[in-house]
Amino acid sequence: MNVSRIAIATGVAASTVLLLAGPAAAHVSVQPQGEAAKGGYATLNFKVPNERDQASTVKLEVNFPAEQPLSSVTPEAVPGWKIEITKGKLDKPLEVHGRKITEAVTKVTWTADGSKIEPGYFQQFPVSVGQLPEDADQMIFKAIQTYDNKEVVRWIEEPKAGGEEPDSPAPVLALSAASDDHHGGGAAGDDHAADDKATDKAAAAEGDKKETHAASSSSSDTTARTLGIIGIVVGIAGVAFGVLAGRRRSA
Repeated sequence: MNVSRIAIATGVAASTVLLLAGPAAAHVSVQPQGEAAKGGYATLNFKVPNERDQASTVKLEVNFPAEQPLSSVTPEAVPGWKIEITKGKLDKPLEVHGRKITEAVTKVTWTADGSKIEPGYFQQFPVSVGQLPEDADQMIFKAIQTYDNKEVVRWIEEPKAGGEEPDSPAPVLALSAASDDHHGGGAAGDDHAADDKATDKAAAAEGDKKETHAASSSSSDTTARTLGIIGIVVGIAGVAFGVLAGRRRSA
């Protein structure tokens, strides 16, 4: 009997751990498609699971870090969701591709418009961003999730290095080392150079053909003229010979 009681107690404890661990792990998170390199551009997916059994998620607000402003933030259209972009003035303008950026996106809000995240499901909200910070290892996006029963969950707690995960952690984006790809440099540049060389060679070959053809045409014209002159001379000589021969016979 004691063994049975111990087994039952152990099973209950294990079930409790699983139930508690489930909601703690299912929080709003952010992951890049591919990698998010320092100083580069990336597409980020904000993943929103539904944690409630009796309510559906109808709104998500993602706040962008003010101390790491991004010059470009473009959300992808998500069927059944309305998107609102909020911008704010920058204390220090950004210089991007030779132009100054005086404002940046501070928040993106998705609101259900014919759709929602039901219990047992999740939804991803993609956003194209750049340029990512060059002097940071991560970015923290504080998010607010709203359910159709008016419940609001704030995923805004910043994780501490070496510490335990907070109860409501904010989505954290890890930045990888800077990439050597500079939008058309490297291999692409070599390909263009190879194409240019091939074009130059083709043009040179075509020029040689034209010169050869011109030389051949000139030679042919000279030969034709020479033969024509010889023919005229021969013809005149023949006529003169005929006249002389006729005079002799008459004499």
